[in-house]
Amino acid sequence: MTTTDSKREHMTDDPSSHGYEGGRLNLPFVGIATFGKNQICSDWDSIEADCAILGAPFDAGTQFRAGARFGPRAIRDASTLFSFGHAGAYDHEDDVTYLPGTVKIVDLGDADIIHTDTAKSHANIEYGVRKILAAGALPLILGGDHSVNIPCINAFSEAEPFHLVQLDAHLDFVDERHGVRNGHGNPMRRASEKAYVTGLSQFGIRNVSSTAKEGYDAARAAGSDIRSVRQFRQIGALAMAERVPSGRVYVTIDIDGFDPSIASGTGTPSHGGFLYYEVLEFLQALAARNTIVGIDLVEVAPDYDHTGSTSTLAAQILLNFLGFIFHAENRKE
Repeated sequence: MTTTDSKREHMTDDPSSHGYEGGRLNLPFVGIATFGKNQICSDWDSIEADCAILGAPFDAGTQFRAGARFGPRAIRDASTLFSFGHAGAYDHEDDVTYLPGTVKIVDLGDADIIHTDTAKSHANIEYGVRKILAAGALPLILGGDHSVNIPCINAFSEAEPFHLVQLDAHLDFVDERHGVRNGHGNPMRRASEKAYVTGLSQFGIRNVSSTAKEGYDAARAAGSDIRSVRQFRQIGALAMAERVPSGRVYVTIDIDGFDPSIASGTGTPSHGGFLYYEVLEFLQALAARNTIVGIDLVEVAPDYDHTGSTSTLAAQILLNFLGFIFHAENRKE
């Protein structure tokens, strides 16, 4: 018997012989880092899911520190920490198993980004969100800078009206600056111009920023409910959720809405921000009262946080929020 024959004799297709005990372990640090290690869907015309993830790695709308183009990749990588199997996650405080195997999440990869070309890049993001909506799935968009919210909202032009909830340090209500109308300081102004956006709740807004008083006046004239973190805390997370009109809601989360002590990996950090649990409680209450029609989380710039804590925060908030959404929908049914 040759050495080669001897090796073949000991080879087997039985997974248990390789230490898999009947199946692949698929631990968080192996394989492809999709969001939560969920299935890849490369055919955007055949999306079959309850929720579809789309990366929007665009940061050419940034006015200060760039780097959010690497946000989607970092969030996906961090999300693998929470991917020990797909039978759900038990929360002993709520006595609920969130995201059980009956909730299907797929990762579509990223929208195609053309460097320096905002119009074409935004159009590609809008195209991806429209595909998700056409499939009847919940779109969850990973930014990218906050300008990616503009094509996300554009994609809802054929959908029923909704209210927009923003968690952010900055108002993002600039109309035009230096000829720029679609940068990361403009998305809430652009959203307010849409007939199908019924109003805005802008929570976490604080400190000095690039928005002049005229911007705040314009936002309030458009019907925005603007509250700082201090005002949010005085009222409380549950009461703040009740301020949001009931019905269909789109949620946009800028990671700089959180305090830099837990989210330093962003281009425009602002002290005095939210902490984890107050946002978690707000989102849980929001999901219980409303129908969440879309989500984006933006401005994670991982190179400013070498600990990876910011990306982990983003992944954990999103996975928890998805759990709240689908648990609430099951109860409504």
